[in-house]
Amino acid sequence: MTNTSLISKDKQKKVFKPFLLRPVGKDYLWGGNRLNDDFSKGINMEPLAETWECSTHPDGTNIVASGEFAGMLLTEVLKSNPEFIGTHPRTKDGIPILIKFIDAKKDLSVQVHPDDRYAEVHENGQLGKTEMWYVLDAAKDARLFWGLHHEMNQVSIKKSIREGTFERYLQKISVKPGDVFYVEAGTIHAIGAGILIAEIQESSNLTYRLYDYDRVDKDGKKRKLHIEKALAVANLSGVKEPVQPMRVLNYKPGWASELLCRCKNFQVERVLINTERQRKMVDYKTNGLSFHVLLCLNGCGTLFFGEETIRFFKGDCIFIPANSVDIKIHGRAQLLNIRS
Repeated sequence: MTNTSLISKDKQKKVFKPFLLRPVGKDYLWGGNRLNDDFSKGINMEPLAETWECSTHPDGTNIVASGEFAGMLLTEVLKSNPEFIGTHPRTKDGIPILIKFIDAKKDLSVQVHPDDRYAEVHENGQLGKTEMWYVLDAAKDARLFWGLHHEMNQVSIKKSIREGTFERYLQKISVKPGDVFYVEAGTIHAIGAGILIAEIQESSNLTYRLYDYDRVDKDGKKRKLHIEKALAVANLSGVKEPVQPMRVLNYKPGWASELLCRCKNFQVERVLINTERQRKMVDYKTNGLSFHVLLCLNGCGTLFFGEETIRFFKGDCIFIPANSVDIKIHGRAQLLNIRS
C-alpha cells in the first residue's frame, strides 16, 4: 500500500499528527442503550453493549475518522507507518492494548481470562487478557463479582455450576463512579447490571465463561461455557476485596492529572482540562517510546497542531502517534490518557 503520510518540505520527514477513530459496536445480550444515548455513538445496534474505541484486533478494527488517513483501517495506517506505534518493547507486534466503553444493563457472565503464557500455548500465540476498569457511572445498588469467598477445588465448582448455586461462592463488591479496578488474568469476575465503564485491556478477545445464569440469547439458545479452560487458568483461592488505589492530583495551569494504573501492559491517567477562562492553552506531545490515546469521558475541547485542529466531544477517541507534532489543547473536559 502506498504510504500517504505528509512529507515536510523542509525536513523531508513524516509529520506525526493526531487523528480521530470511529468506534466499533458489539451487541452482546447484556448491553443497554447508554452508549448511543449518553455518548452519541450513532451506531445502529440494539442493544449496544460495547464500543471498541481503539483496536487493531481482528474481531473489531477501528477506521480513522479524520485527517489524511480518514476512511482507512487503523491496521493499514500502522502497517504503512510503524513509527507511529513507538519503540516500547510491548509495541513490537503492533498496538498491544484495546480500549472500550462498556454498558452493562444486565449482569455479564461470570468469566475469567488467560494470561499471556497460557494464551500463547493454547490459543495460537494470542495475547492473554489483563484489564483495568474505570467506573463512569453505577446504579445505587450496582456490584461486581470478584473472586471467590474462600478456596474451592475444581470438583466443587463444577458441582455448583451444574446445580445453579455458583453465585453464592462469589465475592460481591459495591461500586461507585470513579472507582478503579485492576483485573489480572486469572481473576474470576463479572461486571454487574447498572455499571458503565471505560476498559483498558490487552489486545485480546479471549473470554472463558464459567457461568451465565442459564439465560438464552435472541435465538433462544444458551451461550457456550468454557468450564475446562476457565478452571485451568482461574485463581481458585479466596481473594481479598480490592482496595481503591491512592490517587494524587498533579496540577499545572489548565491541567490536572492523576495516575490510575501502571502495569507492564499499559499506563492510564485521568486528566482534567480547563482552559475556558484562560488564553493560555495546554501543551501536549508524545515521545518516541509509545503512541498515546486520549479518550474523552466528559466535556469537549480542541486540539491545535500547526494550521490544523481536531474538535473532540464526550465519547471521542483520539490516536496520537509516538514522536507527535507539538499539540496545544483548549477546552473543558475529562479524559483518559493511555499509553503502552
